[in-house]
Amino acid sequence: MAAAGAATPMGAAPMVGLLYDDRMCAHATPDGEKHPENPERLRAIRRKLDAEGIASRCVDLKAKEAKEKYIASVHTPNHIKLIRDISSKDYDYRRNKTASKFNSIYFNEGSSESAFLAAGSVIEVAEKVAAGELSSAIALVRPPGHHAEHDEPMGFCLFNNVAIAANYLLNERPDLGINKILIVDWDVHHGNGTQKMFYSDPRVLFFSVHRFDYGSFYPCEVDAAHCFVGEGAGEGYNINVPWEHGKCGDADYVAAWDHVLLPIAEAFDPDIILLSAGFDAAMGDPLGGCCITPDGYALLLTKLLGFAKGRIVMALEGGYNLKSIANSVCVCAKVLLGDNFTYNSPRMQPFESTWKVIQMVRNELKAYWPVLSSKLPDNVPLRSTPSYIEPYASSGSESDVEDVSELPDAISSANVIQVEDDVLSAHITMLKLDEDNLATKNNSSDSVQAQDDGPVAASTRIYDVTFTWRLTLSKVYVWYASFGSNMWKPRFLCYIEGGKVNGMRISCFGSHDTSPPRGTMWRTVPHRLFFGRSSTPAWGTGGVAFLNPEINYNAESYVCMYKITLEQFNDVLFQENSLVKDNSEDGKLESPSSPLIGLSEIESVSSNKALHLEPIKGSWYSNVLYLGEEDGLPILTMTCSSAAVARHKSGELPLAPPSETYSATLIKGLVEGKQLDANEAASYISSAAARSL
Repeated sequence: MAAAGAATPMGAAPMVGLLYDDRMCAHATPDGEKHPENPERLRAIRRKLDAEGIASRCVDLKAKEAKEKYIASVHTPNHIKLIRDISSKDYDYRRNKTASKFNSIYFNEGSSESAFLAAGSVIEVAEKVAAGELSSAIALVRPPGHHAEHDEPMGFCLFNNVAIAANYLLNERPDLGINKILIVDWDVHHGNGTQKMFYSDPRVLFFSVHRFDYGSFYPCEVDAAHCFVGEGAGEGYNINVPWEHGKCGDADYVAAWDHVLLPIAEAFDPDIILLSAGFDAAMGDPLGGCCITPDGYALLLTKLLGFAKGRIVMALEGGYNLKSIANSVCVCAKVLLGDNFTYNSPRMQPFESTWKVIQMVRNELKAYWPVLSSKLPDNVPLRSTPSYIEPYASSGSESDVEDVSELPDAISSANVIQVEDDVLSAHITMLKLDEDNLATKNNSSDSVQAQDDGPVAASTRIYDVTFTWRLTLSKVYVWYASFGSNMWKPRFLCYIEGGKVNGMRISCFGSHDTSPPRGTMWRTVPHRLFFGRSSTPAWGTGGVAFLNPEINYNAESYVCMYKITLEQFNDVLFQENSLVKDNSEDGKLESPSSPLIGLSEIESVSSNKALHLEPIKGSWYSNVLYLGEEDGLPILTMTCSSAAVARHKSGELPLAPPSETYSATLIKGLVEGKQLDANEAASYISSAAARSL
């Protein structure tokens, strides 16, 4: 055995490990239905490596199942138990129903073994490369891993294989001297799971380059944006390069390498590189819509070999065109084996949008990595950004696209990607990205039209393409204080996740950011609770809850406070005030293109104790009240204006008790929140409804 961490001796042929185990092909769709993440992905790669004589030049490795204690370094016990048991007979009649609870996941009788083998395989090769037994290695594993979250599978991924291996090297094998790990994720989708697992860990530099499309590309999470750079001790160690559209190819990725990744990698000086090697940004991939050639992947990998003494572990992630994934892995294997490599490309011109994204990333990170403070080169030839890009490429997994020589204009072309409706529909369904999950900004006007009725009905989620303010407000937290039906948490989550609870007639749209509240607490406030209006679309006949905006120290009303982002608070405001509308002509949603409450408004409401929202002054909940602070964060609620209270007093607007279903929901909140028992809660509601203003 070579000394731990030893590099390949000068002049010696690299020892490249190749791990392939057909047992990982047992994970498949339950009834054999077609799916992009299928066993043929591994077999196609292996056939190509055998045919090219590559496999015989590598050190053959077999998979070992990961021990649960190592998986537990990144996943919860319940998550591990689910994956361990999902293939057992106990799940035979509920396996599909269980899978349906997760985002883009399927299970069968072979899923458990495959998942444990995939995680164990990446541990196995990473350990051998770190110990110096191998110079580098390729782990052909499935199911993939980078979408898997701490507590649930997601996006075809069951366990986060690369994250498990990284934790193993850092925490279980200190003798190997691996103190700093660079994780490079070049899969076309953001490595959301991996990012979260190391977001505050400065020992891991995480780099993800991915399609973002302003938040509309899977996994459709805001934290794939460039401004999410880590937190605490890990601040500055999370790097996202988010493409604004498809068609990005070799030139775009090389630019990201040369102007972002490589300068930071040199400063970071990693001990080993773990590569989340998804090949769905390859030309012809049915899900990615990007245009990296096999030679492009080889060039990116060649540039990484200059770091960590060439100790690179490639772990397969996505990639769903059988020919492109096989060709790309084959070329990468040749690079690791030391074969001479010459890059052949017609033209190397990144998009204008690529240059803009790179500049934004550098500006965001230069405070942490001074090497990025230098000015980008001037007069770089750039391609025009496509004016319209479909979200997915049209090629199926049997595409004839093999290499750049067959598509000489692939690098410079800016043509629209054509998508057949049935192909697009199938892929969107697989990734839960149907059009109902997206919305557009209000194209008619940036102003908000007030409505006379309560919240409108819809079952789809908000997506506002005016993204700049969302990026900013997604990092700012407030306490939202509810005094009405939102006191019952399942009801409040409808405003975040979409949907409805029992008793509601219509569904909520949900927030763009569906993350649950970071905290919940209760308190009482010196404002009078009353019930006004005569009916609502959600609850039918009866009044809905309001707080009198005027302070009354003889009054005491219960509020349930949720710690949410200011972006989410705006989405609740939008929904409470009927500002999100279903455009029946195209089936999409329209929502405001700017927030009602931004950072300057937070300062104003904190000083003045209330803020009347003039753009929606005729809406029911147009008055934002400041109720103090908790843990240094403002407590905000929304209610009617003082003018509306005067109209209630005069009888112009009716006062009315809540409907039975609405009242029952308020009582559930008070009881489950352990504020009152059922009788006390019913009395509290009845008393508030009976008192005149």
